[in-house]
Amino acid sequence: MRAFLIDFGHLLLGLNFILYAIGFFKNGKSYKIFTVYLFLIIVVELTSSILLKLHEPNLFMSHFYFIGQFILLSLFYLNLTKDEFQKKTIKIGFILVLLTLAIQYGLKSDLFFKFNLYEIFITSFLLIIYSVFHFYNMLDDKKEFYYINMGILLYLFASTILFLIGNLTAKFSKDFSMITWTINAILVVVYHLFFLYEWKVNYFKREKAQITD
Repeated sequence: MRAFLIDFGHLLLGLNFILYAIGFFKNGKSYKIFTVYLFLIIVVELTSSILLKLHEPNLFMSHFYFIGQFILLSLFYLNLTKDEFQKKTIKIGFILVLLTLAIQYGLKSDLFFKFNLYEIFITSFLLIIYSVFHFYNMLDDKKEFYYINMGILLYLFASTILFLIGNLTAKFSKDFSMITWTINAILVVVYHLFFLYEWKVNYFKREKAQITD
């Protein structure tokens, strides 16, 4: 079951990247940043899979995922917001998080080969705040990237709790750890379904019209 969910998640990821990549040069900066984000996930997933097949450690790839995700989605939300307070918040959060992580890895280089709970929490927590900012902005503005934002908020909130709980309980119960990863695989599928629905609602008709013309 878990293997099927993981493979299905990968399939959706690849499909989403192809679909969004088709409109890469036709859409705005936020769209481009989000497409690069999908590409980042593909690179991390592909590299992790190759290392796993070679029986090499791949846990360090999680840092590229969480930090890369934080950088790209911070830029995504920074480009979307017009509110000066929100812009300053995102910029300050961006600098502080990268600075504290650089210091942390500089002082404890062995963390590079472990799950970094601080990294998981702080990068996801700030992105959740930025996502809430965007929902607030959409109350008075057009609903731009509504389903993408919904997917990001739901996935980050749920997966962050799972990562923190799973990491803390893994040494006590392998069965519970497997349940945690299975739930996360389900969340990944839901995550990418939100992205696919966003493309269908807001970009499919546009691409179809351009092909017809």
